[in-house]
Amino acid sequence: MTGEQPEAFELKPEYFRRQDESSDSGFYTQPRFVNHIDDEAIEALREFYRELLPEGGALLDLMSSWVSHLPADRDYASVTGLGMNEEELAANPRLAGHVVHDLNADPHLPFDDASFDAAFVNVSVQYLTQPVDVFRDVARVLRPGAPFALAYSNRCFPTKAVALWQMLGDQEHADLIGLYLRLSDGFGMPRAYNLSPGPGSDPLYAVVANRKAT
Repeated sequence: MTGEQPEAFELKPEYFRRQDESSDSGFYTQPRFVNHIDDEAIEALREFYRELLPEGGALLDLMSSWVSHLPADRDYASVTGLGMNEEELAANPRLAGHVVHDLNADPHLPFDDASFDAAFVNVSVQYLTQPVDVFRDVARVLRPGAPFALAYSNRCFPTKAVALWQMLGDQEHADLIGLYLRLSDGFGMPRAYNLSPGPGSDPLYAVVANRKAT
């Protein structure tokens, strides 16, 4: 895999194996009220979302937790969280509603077609074992033209991150997410962003694509 672009190889099942193949529901039983990126990276992500996410829109916080990293001075019609831990989701003050759902067990989202004006994933895409299926269903629940943003850093739970993610570097991660989006066939051209605050802070990147109009 060294030096190859994600487009140059097939997404084989073994690329999505984890060191810990035990139930994800069991792994996330205990709440983790911690931030997975530092304060500077969080502020950079908030500023990015301030410009990207439509004020007054219905948002989907996918793979959510106790924080959504949304700008405090922006109002949205609703923010719906989908995550793995009930206590974390219940403690998130930005969520108008939430659902506990394991996307690795069932990549189908429990929402109606064209329900949301935007969707985002904060530093969790590395845990998806069926990312193309999940992204395809994200396209289903988004309205035409709606953005789907995936932010990532270099932190993870290594036993639960898929093998392919751990084999690649930061730039290759952007290429990989872009490949997932293209294979899902529901999005336009992916765009990559370097949101890193600078030396001494956690690196931060994002890939964004918009739901196709048809």
